[in-house]
Amino acid sequence: MTTGLDTEVENTPASPAARPRRRAGGGLGRYILVRFLLIIPTVFILMTVVFFLMRITGDPITAALGGRLTPDQLAQRRAEAGYDRPLIVQYFDYLGGVLHGDFGMSYTDRTPVSEILTTYGGATFELVVYAVVVALVAGVPLGMIAARTRDRWPDAVLRVVAILGYATPVFFVGLLLKLVFSVGLGWLPVAGRISTRGELTMGTILNPSPFYLLDALRLGRMDVLMDVVGHAVLPAIALGVLTGGIFLRLVRTNMIGTLEMQYIESARSRGVSEARLTTRHALRPALIPIVTVMGMQIAMMLGGAVLTETTFEWNGLGYMLAEYMKARDYVAVQGIVMMLAVIVALSNFVVDVVAALIDPRVRY
Repeated sequence: MTTGLDTEVENTPASPAARPRRRAGGGLGRYILVRFLLIIPTVFILMTVVFFLMRITGDPITAALGGRLTPDQLAQRRAEAGYDRPLIVQYFDYLGGVLHGDFGMSYTDRTPVSEILTTYGGATFELVVYAVVVALVAGVPLGMIAARTRDRWPDAVLRVVAILGYATPVFFVGLLLKLVFSVGLGWLPVAGRISTRGELTMGTILNPSPFYLLDALRLGRMDVLMDVVGHAVLPAIALGVLTGGIFLRLVRTNMIGTLEMQYIESARSRGVSEARLTTRHALRPALIPIVTVMGMQIAMMLGGAVLTETTFEWNGLGYMLAEYMKARDYVAVQGIVMMLAVIVALSNFVVDVVAALIDPRVRY
């Protein structure tokens, strides 16, 4: 038998605490879905812009092979590739090929662009990971030190270091590192991803991956592992210094603000040490801005990877992009640029999701 009290309880709306919880869950799911769907128009727009910009100066065959073939041979090549058709028809044909995983074939070395992406993409991914590690290892601790020594000489020195870090061109840092540590001191290799001996050893691996560090670990040989790491040190530092300076400034600024908050003052009044306040209570809020800007920094690193890989002859997508641009191989350039755009879009998506999990305020 239902009493009036039971009816009143059943008709009572959910508690205020429950309603925001449901909205937060729905907000997170909707936020992730929207961020993921935004990847599609981002890549599509960039792919379209690159496609038409590449053809402003003419078709890729004439750009890549003009002067090396007779006019009749060029005309034949253009007809075989379909470049004698209207531009809009070529565009939709290219879109259809991309949807089926066909990015075309380079004209300089007759290599499928998809093969170029899989062969050299791992090298660029490795370099960016190394650079992120360098940026975090250098930027976060130095930012903490700068915040704890605010307005004293260590803080002033570190702020100058941060400015120099993100203001100095990547190629200049790379050349300076090579001059000092490779040519001058002879401590580290001057270029490449691995020595000739190490590459021959790597050739013994069945089903090798694009990642030299992973393959060196699979071999279980310390000499090969040190060879791979030794070749990666200078490129990683050259590319990581830029982002490391930005991280240093972000951590310093946000940690100074956090250390002045009331709950930190309350903990300090209870006798909590400054070191514990910095590492246990103030560090996590200071890291949230780093997570939120990580996607943008990865995009900057991919842009810097072109100069870094060219400086150190690191055979990745950046190095190949520079080579194909010099050869005016627009088909290969177009595929590489689109792949870099996909990497940046996915990186931003992952960063947005992590930021939403760390700080629920970004969902609204």
